[in-house]
Amino acid sequence: MAVDLLLGLQWGDEGKGKIVDVFTSKYDIIARFQGGPNAGHTLVFNGRKHVLHTIPSGIFHDNTINLVGNGVVIDPVIFKKELDKLDEQNVDYKTSLCISRKAHIILPTHRLLDAASEASKGKAKIGSTLKGIGPTYMDKTGRNGIRVGDIELSSWKKKYRALADKHEAMIDFYNVDIQYDLKDLEADFFEGIETLKTLKFIDSEEFIHQAQTSGKSVLAEGAQGSLLDIDFGTYPFVTSSNTTAAGACTGLGVAPNKIGDVFGIFKAYTTRVGSGPFPTELFDEAGETMGLVGHEFGATTGRPRRCGWLDLVALKYACQVNGVTQLIMMKGDVLSGFDTLKVCTAYNYKGETITHLPYNIEAENVSPIYTEIKGWSEDLTGMTEASQLPKEFNDYVEFLENELGIPITIVSVGPDRKQTIVRKEK
Repeated sequence: MAVDLLLGLQWGDEGKGKIVDVFTSKYDIIARFQGGPNAGHTLVFNGRKHVLHTIPSGIFHDNTINLVGNGVVIDPVIFKKELDKLDEQNVDYKTSLCISRKAHIILPTHRLLDAASEASKGKAKIGSTLKGIGPTYMDKTGRNGIRVGDIELSSWKKKYRALADKHEAMIDFYNVDIQYDLKDLEADFFEGIETLKTLKFIDSEEFIHQAQTSGKSVLAEGAQGSLLDIDFGTYPFVTSSNTTAAGACTGLGVAPNKIGDVFGIFKAYTTRVGSGPFPTELFDEAGETMGLVGHEFGATTGRPRRCGWLDLVALKYACQVNGVTQLIMMKGDVLSGFDTLKVCTAYNYKGETITHLPYNIEAENVSPIYTEIKGWSEDLTGMTEASQLPKEFNDYVEFLENELGIPITIVSVGPDRKQTIVRKEK
């Protein structure tokens, strides 16, 4: 059976966690395939808000297996905190949560290295979440990393000490003022390791293969967004993993010809956290309104998100790279009250009009070319059926569908799982 993918198409924060939660009842397995605790997937149901960082967003559903794949990097300290919150809600994760032995572990010194590296860049910093993600992936590709399977071995602490010592020497090299007490950090780390050991470790690629062979349904859950992909994002202001569809193949061990539907999620406008180019960014009242109404603050960092009009040039690019088959539009309710909406349909790139994403989209090279569309005033948050949606909203959605050539099958009109409207069945 094919593995379906669910991916963010912008710079993250599109609402992937909510939609995974909505979709989970249709799938036997929910699998995270990349990223780590830099992700913040927010779910709202029964009047309560839940934020997950590493654990897949299907964890609140009974009879669903939640798999942390080999492409994910795990911080045992943060992972334990997530589990503690699940304990408070009596979630039986011991039977539903499993971890790939090939997933890499974030050490305390990875986080320190992240902080030292970012501090050394001064004004050129890339806006890291300082969770140790980049240094951990660097050790992975440098063949120095420690994986979950290693902690089952008797010699793992010796390997840990050698790597931690190497990291401390690297921190000294940066020559920045980073104050830390490693012994104190290690106490929480080793406690987290012991908690990890109580969970089920698996050879995830074989697990997924057997699940497919036996006809079980699998949804791969992406983290961050396509424009943060290490290869195809706005480099160097990107994350350290492949956030696009290809990352699901390497992050779970799924063959490319076993990929089914690719669900692409985007906001009705655009946001970005941290540094990096953002052609449609707004610095006026419209941008401020989007941020306030949309509660645009990072679920992981708490940092305010930069807001702007929808960028169709970038969105088309993300659809193309991922092979998106269905689109899901989030936060349409945030745009209620705008008399006129703007959509970027082309760029002025060095004096030339283009409709593709160029190598460099910094402000000195690119300015957006907008198409204006009539807005709507109705409050969408209480609507539950497609027939209730105002004409101007439907006109906006249909305009986007025509431009992208992909059906928008679902629209979200609020944070709760109930505020999800199916426009059309594919």
